[in-house]
Amino acid sequence: MSHGPRSGLAAVSSALLAMSRHLEVRDVLKTIVASARELLDAQYAALGVPDDHGGFAQFVVDGVSEEQWKAIGPLPRQHGILAAMLHEARAERLADVRKDPRFEGWPKAHPDLVDFLGLPIRDGDEVIGALFLANKNCEKPEGGCGFTADDEELLGILAQHAAIALTNARLYERSRELTIAEERSRLAHELHDAVSQKLFSLRLTAQAAARLVDRDPSRAKGELQQVAALAAEAADELRAAVVELRPAALDEDGLVATLRTQIQVLDRAHSARVTFAGHGVKALPASQEEALLRVAQEALHNALRHSGADHVDVTLDRRGGGAVLRITDDGGGFDPQAVRRAGRHLGLVSMRDRASGAGGTLTVESVPGKGTVIEMEVPGG
Repeated sequence: MSHGPRSGLAAVSSALLAMSRHLEVRDVLKTIVASARELLDAQYAALGVPDDHGGFAQFVVDGVSEEQWKAIGPLPRQHGILAAMLHEARAERLADVRKDPRFEGWPKAHPDLVDFLGLPIRDGDEVIGALFLANKNCEKPEGGCGFTADDEELLGILAQHAAIALTNARLYERSRELTIAEERSRLAHELHDAVSQKLFSLRLTAQAAARLVDRDPSRAKGELQQVAALAAEAADELRAAVVELRPAALDEDGLVATLRTQIQVLDRAHSARVTFAGHGVKALPASQEEALLRVAQEALHNALRHSGADHVDVTLDRRGGGAVLRITDDGGGFDPQAVRRAGRHLGLVSMRDRASGAGGTLTVESVPGKGTVIEMEVPGG
């Protein structure tokens, strides 16, 4: 190996620990390629997870800037050296990948790769990915490859553990999908019960008002006011359920777009003015994005249902490698200490749990009569 035995062991240990720390598939993929590139001192690393249509369901790179990656264009197809690793399930160590007869070129903006080391990632007999490195940072032997047999052995160990980490991450995501499905079923049941009760009460109250309208107009007016209140409550139940039943948009659209869409819906549905602004926030680990979304939803629910606010402003800004979410309202506010002593939580406990569970922090500033500010910060990946 290019490292001494002690430093090599420490580096491998660090890489394996980093892989086991993540549960989201994309986070695991990013950690694998970053660890492999650092461990074997290469300029570039990549990992592709194949789909069933000759392409890649996911393809993660390290050593290429975001601008370069955008300029390269669409994801590669399963051809050339990548196809050999996936379909023949064998390692490839080449002095110059460009001179291999299977080489089929790459896009204009693609970096120039020379010496190459690639391995399939296997789960039993199934090939679940292809991991490769290029351009080792060392003096190359004349006509030879910078990557050695020791490097290949080390990458093989990393690939074995990568298979375990990737399989565990997939199992976690499937488990979470089942949990989401169960949660949606529960919410649908609760929605049916809650709205049905509200609509039943609304119908009875409307009937009572109809009977009173001629003989007791003042009581009829009171009953009609109750109809309006029940209708508003039913509408609120529906709005809350719609927000809860839409977490899939986070994976499809990203945090900023999901927040913007939900806040636009809330702005139209409520008399209060609800605004959103997002600045410079990059993609965050999935667990942090979900936690930010849920805290925003809880804080908005409190502001719109309980505070009497005329304006609610939501901002999401980049801070270092992470992000900070701020929800500000001009409502009635409250005394956080008094709320805690009274055993009322206003969702604050769940918000703090979500923040800490994602490695972040939550702060709440509120004064009776002067509104509330809730701020959550996460560190990024």
